[in-house]
Amino acid sequence: MEHEFWHERWAKKEIGFHEGTVNQYLHDHWPELAGKGTEAVFVPLCGKAHDMWWLHDRGHPIIGVELSELACKDFFEEAGEKAKVHPGEPFITFKHDNLQLWCGDFFQLVPDDLKHVRLVYDRAALIALPPQMRKDYVNHLTAIIPDGTKILLITLDYDTEIKGPPFNVSDEEVQELYQDDYKIEHILTNTLAKDHPFTKRKGLENASESVFRLTKI
Repeated sequence: MEHEFWHERWAKKEIGFHEGTVNQYLHDHWPELAGKGTEAVFVPLCGKAHDMWWLHDRGHPIIGVELSELACKDFFEEAGEKAKVHPGEPFITFKHDNLQLWCGDFFQLVPDDLKHVRLVYDRAALIALPPQMRKDYVNHLTAIIPDGTKILLITLDYDTEIKGPPFNVSDEEVQELYQDDYKIEHILTNTLAKDHPFTKRKGLENASESVFRLTKI
């Protein structure tokens, strides 16, 4: 999972992980997480997810972090919006209103970058990483977000050996990864129908998605 892997996926448009619409779990469960507030939201490994526009339209300032500059450019161009681009190190920033995409390596973020964040949306970060990287991801996320931050986490699980990403992350693994530093609320698990786009594309018999609400303690 070197940087070049992701750059190549975006260049070849091998982005089956991109939904192209607002995630239904976000739509259904965000109000429970955020209430009526408009606190800042961090979206790790954000790609060009339409979900960020949905959150922005509800008044949330957004910081998304994405390795691919192509994804960052597509995000604004496909919405017909222009962003101000600020070259820099370790991130190139794309800014439109109170929505920012930081193009660079998630692991280069420091606590001061996210000191104003109180909410995190993770639909495609944890499941984008192979097992050996997921603990590092969770440890770094925990180090850079403030105490009390709430996370809406969506995971995917399946029992067939296929080449990820997205990778299967079981409910048990979520408990193991987050239990030391978070209050964990398992909201639901939903079995995917056999005609679901993901199960059809991968030829899976059994696959499910889970939704968690996490609070850093």
